Amino acid sequence: MSNPSAEDEVAGLCSDLIRIDTTNPGDHSGPGERKAAEYVAEKLAEVGLEPKIYESHEKRSSLVVRIEGTDPGRDALLIHGHLDVVPAQKEDWTRDPFGGEIVDGCVWGRGAVDMKDMDAMVLAVMRERLRQGRRPARDIVLAFLADEEAGGKWGAHWLVDEHPDLFEGCTEAIGEVGGFSLTLPNDQRLYLIETAEKGLAWMRLTADGTAGHGSMVHRDNAVTALAAAVQRLGEHEFPIQLTKTVRAFLEEVCDATGVEFDPENVEKTVEDLGPLKRMIGATLRNTLNPTVLEAGYKANVIPQSAIAQVDGRFLPGHEEEFFETVDELLGERVSREFVNHDIAVETEWEGPLVEAMGAALRAHDPQARPVPYCLSGGTDAKAFSTLGMKCYGFAPLKLPKDLDFSGMFHGIDERVPVDGLQFGVRVLDHFLDHI
Repeated sequence: MSNPSAEDEVAGLCSDLIRIDTTNPGDHSGPGERKAAEYVAEKLAEVGLEPKIYESHEKRSSLVVRIEGTDPGRDALLIHGHLDVVPAQKEDWTRDPFGGEIVDGCVWGRGAVDMKDMDAMVLAVMRERLRQGRRPARDIVLAFLADEEAGGKWGAHWLVDEHPDLFEGCTEAIGEVGGFSLTLPNDQRLYLIETAEKGLAWMRLTADGTAGHGSMVHRDNAVTALAAAVQRLGEHEFPIQLTKTVRAFLEEVCDATGVEFDPENVEKTVEDLGPLKRMIGATLRNTLNPTVLEAGYKANVIPQSAIAQVDGRFLPGHEEEFFETVDELLGERVSREFVNHDIAVETEWEGPLVEAMGAALRAHDPQARPVPYCLSGGTDAKAFSTLGMKCYGFAPLKLPKDLDFSGMFHGIDERVPVDGLQFGVRVLDHFLDHI
């Protein structure tokens, strides 16, 4: 019996991974990634590799393996994906979020686009290539990582800090949230490759006051002070600041649609992007969103302190002014500390690797127009960039025009088209032949 091809395998691999619950609530209370890491290890061992699982914590498991290239003088390439997923409530979904069902031409479930689809594509491609004895010219380091959905402290960041030798020689990396198609109103198909991402500042805010009886006049109320600060943060709109990546993306969109780029009216360009406007719109400026409020324990007791949490995101090159604004908005009564703080990253849209990504897309979609873009969220690229790697988001998917892809990230009814996965497998295989 002949071995299945990568295109035959990829949907099943994605389904299997989804059925392994790797929910990461952010506090080590979930099932962890161990079972998924063992599954990946088994699939790679079947084709002759010797992957190793690294545990940074009882429930935080990552897997790394190096595939030797045919030219030992070349720099290595890191291909990374994460195994954990955000929580999902079954009652909100049309189908079981951990069922991995293949229905209506799609693989359904939590992680289908974030990012067990890419994990499955990488597994399928590497299994086929190794069965056929096709090794790329340069070394490839595969990393299937823990804890990305909680900031990567116990995954990519831990590996970079404790085992940097695993990534010896890696000068470039590819990972999630890039390489997917966006069909414009004129039916031109762009493929967005991530070359930048915003930095993150998850902050805990605390206001202190004087405890007392709720029936009395009280000028030193911690809840009032905190609520006022949270309102100022939530209502503040930062000015538009075009980074080089965002400007390049908008210029490409305007050129593709035959519209003159107007730097004074970029929001109109973004508005025409359909559902993706939420993600791209967030890369025009720094953002602040209050997400958690905690205060008090009884209606007639004024608490001594009140706490809030805020999700802040800052553009590459604009971190200092972001925090200056935050502190001004907070005022004197409210202090802040980090729940999670990580850098913004941005790399060049040029070079042989960029050319190889574009060529691979065009080889399998002649209408493909690769463009750089900035991600409003964050990925494990933040950790690997600290080792000097140029990091790109390149998990290629050709998507239906009407699919709200950006809405699938952390949303309900997350799913990925099977033919999109098969397209991704073909593109990645072509890419690995030409790096």
